[in-house]
Amino acid sequence: MAKNDDNLLKKIVSHSKEYGFIFPSSEIYDGLAATYDYGQNGVELKNNIKQYWWKAMVQMNENIVGIDSAIFMHPTTWKASGHVDAFNDPLIDNKDSKKRYRADVLVEDHIAKIEGKIAKEVAKAAKRFGDAFNEDEFVSTNGRVVGYKEKIAAIEKRMQAAIDTQNYADFKALIEDLDIFCPVSGSKNWTDVRQFNLMFSTELGSVAGDASTIYLRPETAQGIFVNYLNVQKSGRMKLPFGIAQIGKAFRNEIIARQFIFRMREFEQMEMQFFVKPGDELDWYEKWKEKRMKWHKALGLGDNSYRFHDHLNLAHYANAAADIEYDFPMGFKELEGIHSRTDFDLTAHENHSGKKLQFFDPQENKNYVPYVVETSIGLDRMFLAVLSAAYNEETLEDGSERVVLNIPPALAPTKVAVLPLTKKDGLPEKARELINKLKFDFTAQYDEKDAIGKRYRRQDAIGTPFCVTIDHQTLEDNTVTIRNRDSMEQVRVPMEEVRTTLEKGTSLTDLLRKN
Repeated sequence: MAKNDDNLLKKIVSHSKEYGFIFPSSEIYDGLAATYDYGQNGVELKNNIKQYWWKAMVQMNENIVGIDSAIFMHPTTWKASGHVDAFNDPLIDNKDSKKRYRADVLVEDHIAKIEGKIAKEVAKAAKRFGDAFNEDEFVSTNGRVVGYKEKIAAIEKRMQAAIDTQNYADFKALIEDLDIFCPVSGSKNWTDVRQFNLMFSTELGSVAGDASTIYLRPETAQGIFVNYLNVQKSGRMKLPFGIAQIGKAFRNEIIARQFIFRMREFEQMEMQFFVKPGDELDWYEKWKEKRMKWHKALGLGDNSYRFHDHLNLAHYANAAADIEYDFPMGFKELEGIHSRTDFDLTAHENHSGKKLQFFDPQENKNYVPYVVETSIGLDRMFLAVLSAAYNEETLEDGSERVVLNIPPALAPTKVAVLPLTKKDGLPEKARELINKLKFDFTAQYDEKDAIGKRYRRQDAIGTPFCVTIDHQTLEDNTVTIRNRDSMEQVRVPMEEVRTTLEKGTSLTDLLRKN
């Protein structure tokens, strides 16, 4: 069952600012809603997540290559993709509070409350039956839980029908029937539901007008599709093959909330896999399995992930699923895997007048490939790592520490080198070591405060290893290596430090689990 721990999210927000992971953007000007800046530790963690994804996706697959397409694209791109006409959110205003909401989010929040009731029933039953408790059997047979699940299914079906048919009158009626009230005013005095396009628009060049209107891209996928033929020909690619990209995207979200989970400026890691028509569903299942394996290799907890298969598919898809992660606010989408058929390439063919086809020498004919997409939000992945890593521990001596148990391969700093004192040649010996290590590892030097305080600072930013230089080091060239997670300290020759770090922070070992 989902966490739904608002207190944990507040702690993560506070910790992120205090220790240089994430700052509110433009904070000296009182900030800008739903925009954030990644600090000195945040940018390192973010880059390490990118590297893990890129190496697993591109370096480890001979038939997948990467590109970096422009944020600005010809405006017809977004006409062809459907974003100009159909990239809308249903909005509703409360007349008393004057606050604006996404209608679907209001309904989803109502569903979350029902899911909370299910969680309570499960928790009570688990306590009552103990080790004999079978959760799967309970949720499928308990009358009250089954009733809650049926209610959720009915709400989801009605909401999806209202979205698909653009029946916004029934969408409003659904909100009224569910007795949903404004979180601010507490009233149910709603306006009609209406559409709002999520794309940011701007002017290209010095003359304003419709002809010069362009958009900030709302997704990175279209940059891959319009470059399909360039990559295929220049790389002499044969089906199946993939094109990967990491890049910024922009959506004018009305309700941007829950820290970095939903923002107006965010980063995506996407891969479009081009396949022969008819093979797409096999590849869809393979990529579902591969992507889940990539996530679980990090060791954030196998039970923290689940698949959510889409019953109501987008018009361009013939299969779709989300990998959901158990964030502090419950299970939410982390990554999407979609079988997009030939919708995108065919649409760009029609609007551009250029053929975007593949010549199959075995069948001696041209055809438009089908596409299987994997798309993960980098910022959401960052939040998932932080959520799993944040721990408050009470130690044997009664003291407490806050530690980020970040997977060592992703940790912002891999090693801290700490001279025991600021004299007797210890700083010089520490500098000697760090100058050797920094070619291969992100390293910090710290000589301020007692050694215990320095350990706590490194725990709080997730540094997996601390190396302490003391007076014995000057005698026999040995150092103390402290492990972040176990807090064990072992004495090793200085020349073995590199080997310990390579073994303990290896991205290669992580990739082998994929």
